[in-house]
Formats: sequence, C-alpha cells, structure tokens
Amino acid sequence: MAELTAGRLLTSWQLDVPALLLVLVLGGLYGWGVLRVRGRGGVWSPARTVAFAFLGLGTLVVATMSSLAVYDRVLFWPAAVQNILLDLVAPLGLALGDPLRLAVAALPADAAARVRRATTGRVLRLLTFPLVSTGLVLATELTVYFTPYFATALRVGWLHELMYLHLLVAGCLFVVPVLTREETLPAWCSHPVRAALVFLDGVIDAVPGVVVMTHGTLIAGAWYLHHHPAWAPDVQYDQQVGGGAMVSIAELVALPFLLTILFQWARAERIQTAALDRRLDEQLAATTRPTPPPSTPAPASASASASASASAAPAPTAERVRPWWETEENEVAARIRRQHGEP
Repeated sequence: MAELTAGRLLTSWQLDVPALLLVLVLGGLYGWGVLRVRGRGGVWSPARTVAFAFLGLGTLVVATMSSLAVYDRVLFWPAAVQNILLDLVAPLGLALGDPLRLAVAALPADAAARVRRATTGRVLRLLTFPLVSTGLVLATELTVYFTPYFATALRVGWLHELMYLHLLVAGCLFVVPVLTREETLPAWCSHPVRAALVFLDGVIDAVPGVVVMTHGTLIAGAWYLHHHPAWAPDVQYDQQVGGGAMVSIAELVALPFLLTILFQWARAERIQTAALDRRLDEQLAATTRPTPPPSTPAPASASASASASASAAPAPTAERVRPWWETEENEVAARIRRQHGEP
C-alpha cells in the first residue's frame, strides 16, 4: 500500500456498500420528513437539516469510506479515529437534526403515536437512562479494544461493519435523549443535571483513549505487526498516536455538546419567563377590572324590606383573591412558590 501522505489522506477513498446504504436510507427518510412537514405548512429549521446531513451523515461517510477506512488495516491510528467519530461525532450530528421529533411531526397520527410509544417504552427508557447509556458507551469502547472483538473485525468483513453499527448506536443512546427527547429521561434530569452529565461524559469518554495511549500491550498486535508497512512508524508509537487522537477528539466534541445544552437551558428559561410574565399580566388585568355601575334604586317598600333583611343578615366579608401560582399546579407556579418560601 502506498505511503500515507497529506495528499492521500484527503484523496484516498473506498466504497463501503452497507455504510452507503445506511446513509442513503437515513438521508432519504429525513428529507422526506422535512418536505412533508413543510408541505403541511409547518416549519423545520434549516440548521437542523444541515447538522443532520453534514455533521451526522457526513461524519459517517468520512469514517467508513475516506482514507481512514483505506488505511485502518495497516495503521492503528486511522482505525482509532474512525471509531471515535462513529461513537461521538456522528451521534452528535444526528441528534442535532432531531430526527425523532421530525418523525412525529411528519407521520400520520397513528404512526406518530407508535413512534412516541416506542421511544418512551420501558426497554428504551432503561437503555437511555443517563448513567446506563454512559456506561454502555464506555463499555463499548473498552470491549472493542481490550477483547478479541477488534482484532477479529479486522479479519472478518461483516463483523467490521457490525462494529461500525455498534459504535454508532451506543453513541446515539446517550446523545439523542439528552439533546432532543425529554420524554425518555427521568423527571429529575433537568437542564442543569444534563449539563453536569455531559461534563461527566466528556471526562469518561477520554478514558479509553488514555488507556489505549498508555497500554503496554499492543492492541491487535499480531495483525498490525504482520501488516506493518515499511514506511509506517513504529507499531507502539502508532498506538500511542491513536490513543492521543481519541482523547483529543473526545474533548473537542464535549465542548460543543455542553454549549448546546447550555443554549437549550437558556432558551427554556426565556420561554418560562415569558409564560410567567404573560400570566402575571393576565392576573393584574383581572384584579383591576372596573366595578359594574350601581343598579336602579328599588321602590320604597321594597327598599324598606331589603333594609330589614340586610340588618338581620350578617355583612358579607370580602373574599380574598388568591394569586394563580397558589392555586395552579405547574412548573412555573411551583418555582414562584419556592421563591416565596411557600410549600
């Protein structure tokens, strides 16, 4: 195989039929959903479409068909970059496209209801539980490199494709719910908690890279020693470069991931504040309405009897008007009660 130069790093490509079919299916379904939503008069953010197409599907193409895939069987570091792109970067792009929300908006009512039931089912809620999904991502990376999984995948083509899909699905189980599907997350998983989970996940995602970089034993060493080209660096150094690339990409991905959560948090706060202001304006308008004009005076006899009745009956007491946040049960009202020290 020709030496990997900067030029060949950009121009060397190969066709991966299963990966290409997956990209075409996902892209076709997403494009159909966007057209259907717009055809109904709805609006779908172009930024979401760009994120899904370029950052999500584009990363999938680069990982499976670029020079990384051409050289992943003779050098370790391209394979390491491949895997971290599939595990972290591609899921982030797919999640930013919000495909599940698009599916619910584009499908007929019955099909949309089935999608909601599937995404909120017990099994999926367990797999996407924040700590469980983070553990699955970590376990996937460690299993790939520190079991015969990776070395076997280098020899067996269908297992190599299955490993690609395994890494992609494991990454999506954490990223997609945290960014897009509040329904699958526990009630306590608010935006501050999500931000903390993303920070923790960024730390955990660096662990496989650090272990690979410092591991004394070669990963798939028999394969890479046998296929080691004369122009390539030392195999041990190649593994260290791959581990360093994994750590670098993991930390670079954590920053935009965290910024996205913080942006969603700020937007949610603006929406809640606007709703609170609107309710307060309605409450103020209701309490400052003008009183109706007095009724026409009754005849003398009727007035006398009414006066007698009034003197006999106790004077009515003015009923206290309670603010809406004391009588309603919702998130905004609960927050106001907490601010006033009320239970």
